[in-house]
Amino acid sequence: MLSAFGRAFRTPDLRRKLLFTLGIVTIFRLGAFIPAPGVSYNNVQQCLQLTKGNSSLQQMVNMFSGGALLQVSIFALGIMPYITASIIVQLLRVVIPRFQELYDEGASGQSKLTQYTRYLTIALGLLNATTLVSLARSGQLLQGCSLPLIPDSSIVTTILLVITLTAGTGLIMWMGELITEKGIGNGMSLLIFTSIAAGFVPAMNGIIGAKGWGTFLAVLVVGLVTVALVVFVEQSQRRIPVQYAKRMVGRRTVGGTTTYIPIKVNMAGVIPVIFASSILYLPALIAQFNTPTDGRPIPDWVAWVNNNLTRGDHPLYMAVYFLLIIFFTYFYVSITFNPEEVSDNMKKYGGFIPGIRAGRPTAEYLQYVLSRITLPGALYLGIVALIPLVALVLVQANQNFPFGGTSILIMVGVGLETVKQIDAQLQQRHYEGLLR
Repeated sequence: MLSAFGRAFRTPDLRRKLLFTLGIVTIFRLGAFIPAPGVSYNNVQQCLQLTKGNSSLQQMVNMFSGGALLQVSIFALGIMPYITASIIVQLLRVVIPRFQELYDEGASGQSKLTQYTRYLTIALGLLNATTLVSLARSGQLLQGCSLPLIPDSSIVTTILLVITLTAGTGLIMWMGELITEKGIGNGMSLLIFTSIAAGFVPAMNGIIGAKGWGTFLAVLVVGLVTVALVVFVEQSQRRIPVQYAKRMVGRRTVGGTTTYIPIKVNMAGVIPVIFASSILYLPALIAQFNTPTDGRPIPDWVAWVNNNLTRGDHPLYMAVYFLLIIFFTYFYVSITFNPEEVSDNMKKYGGFIPGIRAGRPTAEYLQYVLSRITLPGALYLGIVALIPLVALVLVQANQNFPFGGTSILIMVGVGLETVKQIDAQLQQRHYEGLLR
């Protein structure tokens, strides 16, 4: 393994890409600690010592920003506006036929969709920046702390803050695209990986300080088992054999080959977990807006929501969370994988599944296989997502439990993909990859 890394850094082209990627990642992490203009750094640090964000969605956004959100730094919004914009544009392909036409055009059409994603990212960044500044000014960002995070509440300071946070989102998006173009791996995924990994060691230190070494070792064992499970499932796929008939193109005979369609067990990735977390945050947000502030009694439905749908250790919260993940897994897979489109493409190029007629029977067979293989993928996502909530009950750990949920899914997935890319580039130059 060490010799393989040595070969990677001895290869000039690959070394340049690796160093470029590390440089961009370093700049990204530095920006997470530079306070935005008008923010009192000392007051923010004191409030972080006194309280923690109690919203599960807020904790998730803070995780994606590498802890920059609650510090109100120039990169406080992190990569979340881009993730949200990408998901929205992808879902709009089902609603807006023009978006699907652009996607089918190939590289030129998809470049336009990428441009739309950039515009939407800036718009969402502006909206999120306005919300973050208003929460910081009202004291709701770090509830339980009376110190002012933004001492100067003038309109000039507020506008400057919103512009800075929005520009930070645009800069992160640009750096991610630079990594994709000139570095190694997918830039946006690597920045998310960096943000999550940055909070990994502090979370483990917090478990040692609060519960001792015995709980820490138990958490470590659970973590290793979880990582092994995630790696096994993420690499698992159902390979549907496809044969292509021989045909004459000019004077040449093409086709006659055998390949396969790889259908992953977890085709939806981490998207269903993000969707489920966002949906579960809505009842808490509605209840918060309907909580009286003038001393009147709290309505019964608001009290019920606060007791059952805002605490991660409540059985009803866990059950609803689990069912939402299963629902969104099926929903997202049905959007991203179209059996009829795959069947038509196979028929166009003379491909067929052995024993299955081309056309509609092929589409029905693919839909049958997809529905069966999505179930274990959905159950797997639900179980992994519940690990931090179960840990919250067993060891009273933070909901940002290091081994579970979105964090471990993203870290393992991005890590595997990046290693594959480095391995492929090494094989091109040395005929021997990173891993044997």
